[in-house]
Amino acid sequence: MLKLNRTVLVFLIFLNGYVSLSLELAVLRQLSFYVGSSAVITSIIMAIFLGFMSFGYFIGESQKIDNKKITKILNINFLIIAGLSIFAASFPLITKYFTWMHKVAITSGAIQTFIYSLIFLSTGPFLFGLNTTLMSRLLHQYNKNCTGNIMAWDTIGSVFGSIATTLFLMPFLGVNYTVVLITLLSVVGALLLSRRWWVWIVCTAIVAMSLFINSNTYQKGKFGIIVNNANSTISIENMGDTKILSMNGLAMSMYNEQEGTTANYVDFLNNIFIYNMPQNKKFKILVLGAGGFTLGLNDTRNEYTFVDIERTLKDVSEKHFLGKKLSANKKFIVDDASQFLKNTKEQYDFILLDVYSNSYQVPESLITVEFMHRLKARIAPNGVLALNMIVSPEFADKYSRVFDNTFHHVFPHNTSRHMIYDFNPWNHIYGSSNVIYLYYNIENDGRVYTINKTPVIYDR
Repeated sequence: MLKLNRTVLVFLIFLNGYVSLSLELAVLRQLSFYVGSSAVITSIIMAIFLGFMSFGYFIGESQKIDNKKITKILNINFLIIAGLSIFAASFPLITKYFTWMHKVAITSGAIQTFIYSLIFLSTGPFLFGLNTTLMSRLLHQYNKNCTGNIMAWDTIGSVFGSIATTLFLMPFLGVNYTVVLITLLSVVGALLLSRRWWVWIVCTAIVAMSLFINSNTYQKGKFGIIVNNANSTISIENMGDTKILSMNGLAMSMYNEQEGTTANYVDFLNNIFIYNMPQNKKFKILVLGAGGFTLGLNDTRNEYTFVDIERTLKDVSEKHFLGKKLSANKKFIVDDASQFLKNTKEQYDFILLDVYSNSYQVPESLITVEFMHRLKARIAPNGVLALNMIVSPEFADKYSRVFDNTFHHVFPHNTSRHMIYDFNPWNHIYGSSNVIYLYYNIENDGRVYTINKTPVIYDR
């Protein structure tokens, strides 16, 4: 084993902090494909991650660990972390885990996340905590008053890991190659501690495995993944003549070029609202949640604004999904839906809100009364608002009922609710489906008919 000088120890403490935060963020991003990124899911992952890291801090203080063996222990720890990063954050292996979960009938996202975290996010964080304490013991041999420096460099590493991973690596390098980098940095830590022949062999094998599993070629061939960045995992699946665009594990758009058909709810909106618009003016149409840009696909007259947080969506849709460029009357804006509504002063004749992937991955800020008020302010007089919701058609669950209350709190009048698929109103375990909520921005004084006043003849 190599004798570690102070500079190498400080760098390893920094590296340990960097890898720990980067791995945590990569796992959060990869798991969002299956269980979303709600506060509950995040808190489960963070609690187990931090809990086992704290346990590692305690164990690292044990006097049973001989200072002469610390370097060897650290070397093994970094090798284990490198290997675990592949299993904990590689998309193909995570896919196999969730496939197995469904086979054994464990479908709760919270339970799936808890079990996953216990299996894959316990040993790694434990070793991160253990490493920090062991390296601190070695550093104290140089300076017994360096506790502040140790904590500072560990925290600085975590800060760099957070900034680099979320702002640069995942957006531009991709989540898959961010995982490869995490593996590579862990291997660097191991090699700084020992350069024996067997360590080189193990490191080479780990890096090769990470590169293979996380390569664009493998993931595209196996899962059809085209984009895997900080915001989205986008894949295209061909089912005969029909293409399905999926984002974060959920089908977002469908397009059959031969028949000119799209998803059922989009066909409904196109045929009833978009292609029926009068020819006397150009209507302004806003789509929040661009999907595959299929709303108004054949409309070259009206003015469309598509808003989505995923910047690659237009390029992916044109090249791999639609197979053609969007017409000149359609523009794409990369922005958060709520922030766009907050900042724009424009009013639109037709607004489609299509950001609710399913009832488990709901953007929580976009189902609030406050957000609905922002929507309402952007609808032009006589305009129409449409919300594509994934809810129970027969109000069988609390989420469906509370959302309905929220919608009607802001839009009490001139509303309707359309079920896109057949359903059984008496079967309360039927499940969720596409339900279109509509609001017509037409003047309504809120009058009602009573036994005392029923001027129907004049109203008609």
